Amino acid sequence: MNKPFNTFKKISKILFRYDEDARLNLFETFPFIKRFFLNRKNLLYVRSFGDIVFTILIIIGIFGPQDADKNVVLFISWGIWWTSIVLSWFFAGRLWCGFCPFPGLGRIFQHFGLTLNLDVPPFFRKYCAYISVFLLALIIYVEAVTDMKTWPAGTAYLLLSILLGATASAILFKGQAWCRHMCPMGKIIGSASTLSISEFRPDRTKCKTCRTFSCKKGKDGIPGCPVYLGAYNVRNNLDCLVCGRCVGLCESDSPQINIRNPFVELIINKGRHLTCAFIIPFLMGSQIARFVQHQDWYRKVEALFSGSNLIAFSVLLALGFAIFIILARIGSKLFGLTEDEVFGRFSPMIPVIVPLAFTGELVYRLEYFLTNIGDFVPTFGRQFGFALDNLFFSIDSKLIDFICIAALCIGGFACSYVLYLFNSGDFQGILKKKNYISLHFIVFAILSGYIIAFSF
Repeated sequence: MNKPFNTFKKISKILFRYDEDARLNLFETFPFIKRFFLNRKNLLYVRSFGDIVFTILIIIGIFGPQDADKNVVLFISWGIWWTSIVLSWFFAGRLWCGFCPFPGLGRIFQHFGLTLNLDVPPFFRKYCAYISVFLLALIIYVEAVTDMKTWPAGTAYLLLSILLGATASAILFKGQAWCRHMCPMGKIIGSASTLSISEFRPDRTKCKTCRTFSCKKGKDGIPGCPVYLGAYNVRNNLDCLVCGRCVGLCESDSPQINIRNPFVELIINKGRHLTCAFIIPFLMGSQIARFVQHQDWYRKVEALFSGSNLIAFSVLLALGFAIFIILARIGSKLFGLTEDEVFGRFSPMIPVIVPLAFTGELVYRLEYFLTNIGDFVPTFGRQFGFALDNLFFSIDSKLIDFICIAALCIGGFACSYVLYLFNSGDFQGILKKKNYISLHFIVFAILSGYIIAFSF
């Protein structure tokens, strides 16, 4: 009876008291988690289930009813799927990527040798962050200007296009190059996973004695890391897919999944990675644009551009991106230090605003989920000929607004907490008091902007 309580107590201490070194190895504490990854059939079953559901969604989206009230693909895709992915960022990191159905067809091609098996060219490795941001922008842009949440075929075509991108990449390159370098979903999930309470890491003391590097290269006909990283190279949550392949390949029992304080990686990295430096400002700018787009006064914005939703949203998206890029740079300068001889260049304002960036995305998806969940079962009935309209229910809009605004406020508080950790830690004595106050003011201004865009 004491063991579960002690485990809960230890987890709570790690989560709510900042300590960069505090970890709890879930493989040791809950051995069934490790057994799950060791049995490769488990991942096969999960992936196969995902591939089947994914295929059904595309078929129903394209060939099913195009009336939004008679096709469940819309709510499953934009309500259940998207919201679940966003929630997983905070708890499971990039675990979703290990189960993702998009690389499924490509893996089949590679299994039968239908691939050129090329190395990823330096161009892709160098500019992948820009490519993925562009693709993410395209997804968000198309979602917004085509009103895709009411267009079943459009939703299916979007899913199909990402599938084709991942498949084409698998035919050309080794492993899951799409997942490592170009996937817009992968980049945003990787960036969000820096805020996760879990991490997939090696035990570096064990890796030091390794001479085979099986986790990366594979052994006995079993392929190694699909993103050619290897457990011994994993230092953050950005690139590892948490597919667990290295768990069975490692002879030294090095890989482990840890519980940690959610702010640890943000503090350690300090916005050093290019992916986060572009993804975060763009995501936040797009959220403001999407919040505004659903307000009644957005019609006045459209009127300024001859009633064109496409132009109005494009302007808001570009303006939002530019504003957050500027705020990130101003904030970083206020820290007084953005470069180190050993650490290199970094942007400390990025980790400060990360909590609000991903809380904002959660709120955007959660609002849609809560608003439409009551009609999911009746929609299923209308699509397949069952009389289920009597099961309709609705959640009060004021309650939805309260939940969403409360979540945004929590995100804003988390931003201020990251500032506090910086000021009391790595930037102590460097960050001037007036600049510290100014940074809090910027956070408050951003939070206010979110609430205004969402509510009014």
